[in-house]
Amino acid sequence: MGITESKFSEGGIKVIEESKVSAILEKYPQTFNRMYIHQYLSQMKRIIDNISVEDIDRVIELLFSAWKEGQTVFTMGNGGSASTATHFACDLAKCTIVEGKKRFKVICLNDNIPLMSALINDEGFDNLFSEQLKNLMRPGDVLIGISVHGGTGKDKAGLWSQNLLKAMMLTKEEYNGTTIGLSGFDGGAMKKMADACIVVPFNSTPQVESFHLVFEHLICSCLKEKIKAYSEPENPKARFNFARKTTSEKAKASVGHK
Repeated sequence: MGITESKFSEGGIKVIEESKVSAILEKYPQTFNRMYIHQYLSQMKRIIDNISVEDIDRVIELLFSAWKEGQTVFTMGNGGSASTATHFACDLAKCTIVEGKKRFKVICLNDNIPLMSALINDEGFDNLFSEQLKNLMRPGDVLIGISVHGGTGKDKAGLWSQNLLKAMMLTKEEYNGTTIGLSGFDGGAMKKMADACIVVPFNSTPQVESFHLVFEHLICSCLKEKIKAYSEPENPKARFNFARKTTSEKAKASVGHK
């Protein structure tokens, strides 16, 4: 089928095939930008309609539980996902603060550049995150891995994101921790490994990375509201100690009056 102007102007196009981009630019140089913008935003609408609300809900509850128990949350990613990991850690630490309530303990494993380069140089890229966890992780802590393909696929350097998968395996096997994934495409190996994994169901790296940021903002915003509304359960031991202290103070006061 040939390229027709109405095909674009009516909004029927979903994907501009890479092989046809040059032909489209040549035939419609004045309208290509709008065609592309329309396509990109239409894709976003489709993604929103197909995202699993249940998976987002589960991630929120796992992180809320980590906050209540005082567990540390670790984030990690490669490439663009590394910046999302840093962003996520920043927002969990800062944007969930509620006056008078305890705060999230969160560390991004992408932020110590000298340590990262030393580990890559001496231990290899596959061990980049797992080696850091051996210094920091405690039983029951939480690890969030962010990856466009979820550890599936490969390029010139070999299989993608094996360092993420290795760290997730360590978390489960050595620390009985909780693993959370943010992935895209079909979810990859991360979807199968993680206790909860939010997948952007679309085969486009820009779209997947964009929605990962949407997810982390949504999650942190929701967590702040839950923290606001949360009341710590009363500690029976603390109540006993308070009562004992009060009784002791009354006894001292009584002795003082005699």
